[in-house]
Amino acid sequence: MFAELNELLNASPQRPEKGTFTLLRDTRTDGSFLVHHFLSFYLRAGCKVCFVALLQSFSHYNIVAQKLGVSLTAAKERGQLVFLEGLGSCLDVLFGEEQQQQEQAGQPHPLRFISDGASDLRGLFEFVRTSLAPAVGDAWPGRALLLDDLGVLLSLGASPVAVLDFVHYCRVAVCSRLQGNIVALARGGDDSEDEENELLVTSLCHHSDLILWAEGLATGFCKDVHGQLKIIRRASLQPGGQPDVLQIYQYKIQDKNVTFFARGLSAAVL
Repeated sequence: MFAELNELLNASPQRPEKGTFTLLRDTRTDGSFLVHHFLSFYLRAGCKVCFVALLQSFSHYNIVAQKLGVSLTAAKERGQLVFLEGLGSCLDVLFGEEQQQQEQAGQPHPLRFISDGASDLRGLFEFVRTSLAPAVGDAWPGRALLLDDLGVLLSLGASPVAVLDFVHYCRVAVCSRLQGNIVALARGGDDSEDEENELLVTSLCHHSDLILWAEGLATGFCKDVHGQLKIIRRASLQPGGQPDVLQIYQYKIQDKNVTFFARGLSAAVL
């Protein structure tokens, strides 16, 4: 995890918040570093984590996590991490026998909707619910669900309404009932021509407690400033109707860290 980002968010793995939905956005840049931050954050916090990884392989996330001081392999072995590798699961659904074996055992495949031709994400929701459900002797202090990224579900044939319904049920199951947290990445900006994805992102923004929006620089590429991060705290969702709180920082991604600074105050500029 990135210590400077924790400071900006006033967050600590010793006292993680409960019952929050955090939306990660990126426009004209890659906001994956935010996913890696929250994955390592919740593992360090001792939470039981369900990671629906639709964009990259397990080995990719594990390599980055090791740079941040966390082993995903060890977390899986001790039962702290439940990892769904979407890339492999898609092939299993289309060409393999794993789906038939799971359904014969009474367990729907998480990505069954791909072969069914229906925009039904109940199988994926059941995977999330059972993965994070409390068990006998369960000593994990919290629960966390990570989704990377929701736009892939649209590419696989799910409708925006189906994805929003899936997120809604996850919020009820994880945030409300278990007092856990959800972090989801959704890509896209105002200039996108993908109307379904924009509908999804816009709708998620209206229901998020916290939005972290990574954007590329309007002036183009810079080797010392890789982008800017908008931190939007949805105070309007709280009683009293207060305006949302917006903070904007620029950042530079390093090998094992990300540094943040106020706009125009990069050491390279000064």
